[in-house]
Amino acid sequence: MHVAHLSLADFRSYESVELPLEPGVSAFVGPNGQGKTNLVEAIGYVATHSSHRVANDAPLVRQGAARAIVRTGVVRDDRRALIEIEINPGRANRVRLNRGNVPRPRDLLGMLRTVLFAPEDLSLVKGDPGERRRFLDELLTARTPRFAGVRSDYDRVLKQRNALLKSAAGSHRRAPGAEVLATLDVWDSHLAKAGAELLAARLELVVALRPLVAKAYASLAPTSGAAELTYKSSLAGRTERTSEGDVELSTGRGELVTLLEEGLGQARRQELERGVSLVGPHRDELLLGLGELPARGYASHGESWSFALGLRLAAYELLRADGDDPVLILDDVFAELDAGRRRRLAEMVAPAEQVLITAAVPADVPDELTGAAFNVAEGEVTRA
Repeated sequence: MHVAHLSLADFRSYESVELPLEPGVSAFVGPNGQGKTNLVEAIGYVATHSSHRVANDAPLVRQGAARAIVRTGVVRDDRRALIEIEINPGRANRVRLNRGNVPRPRDLLGMLRTVLFAPEDLSLVKGDPGERRRFLDELLTARTPRFAGVRSDYDRVLKQRNALLKSAAGSHRRAPGAEVLATLDVWDSHLAKAGAELLAARLELVVALRPLVAKAYASLAPTSGAAELTYKSSLAGRTERTSEGDVELSTGRGELVTLLEEGLGQARRQELERGVSLVGPHRDELLLGLGELPARGYASHGESWSFALGLRLAAYELLRADGDDPVLILDDVFAELDAGRRRRLAEMVAPAEQVLITAAVPADVPDELTGAAFNVAEGEVTRA
């Protein structure tokens, strides 16, 4: 799989860009603030329908413009598809495939798959649990696009349930009536069913990721401790794996539904007092460890970078095992690494079908990654 063409209209700093691309390595080089990251951000947006830099779409539209358009020509198994996304802040985005309208944007998830490395990835190690949950859920959706619907269903149920809890909590501290409790029972059932499907998929994903992350981290930082992943659930402190290696959480959907329903029942009084849902996948955590210590708070800057890269490399290997090489995007990554890590990372990603790199200066692109080069300056992209 590779991107053969990128077309932008009013996206970020670009009024218009037409950029042909080829398999192999393409490096976008230029001073900071010239728009290099905007190019790879656009490709990542087509793949995930979200930006790795901002939480909403408004900053993606060029100042003064009403909308932005991103088009990518994607080649997969010698078949070419044209994917177009019209970004409309405050309104529904419009998506087209081969010039034909697509009813729901998420129906095109999986048509282009990317793995993106960026400086923001440090938050996977140093940030709050939401960053790691997002990593898992985005990878789930990349592998199995229907999980976009599962996540949407869960978020909808959670929002409704939280609204009910908040309303009950604000009722002058009176005991909730029978009607409120009956309605809450219904939302408990919905949350448990949607949450069990999401939780089971995350548990299976963590099991698949664990050896791949350990291998990638050992390759990048061979002198550091072993990288470990453990999934911690909000179900009364249950973890996916104990220190002895025993599994406490089953991946069976039926059992997880029961566990979630029981957990919601046990937490109901506290939830009614606080007005928020305290049990479910939205409260879970992916724990990262280096040897016997948690990575967050103990890992050095270099170790944190290596762990974050290890997570992304593991995601790449999983997607690749599904049948297609995803497009690898390395956004200003090599400038953050020492010489040894730069060389090892370059050797690991060089075999990918397509690698897109951004760098401030040509020296930041390792010799192991030679290919097409583009200069980016003052809103213009030219072949070097």
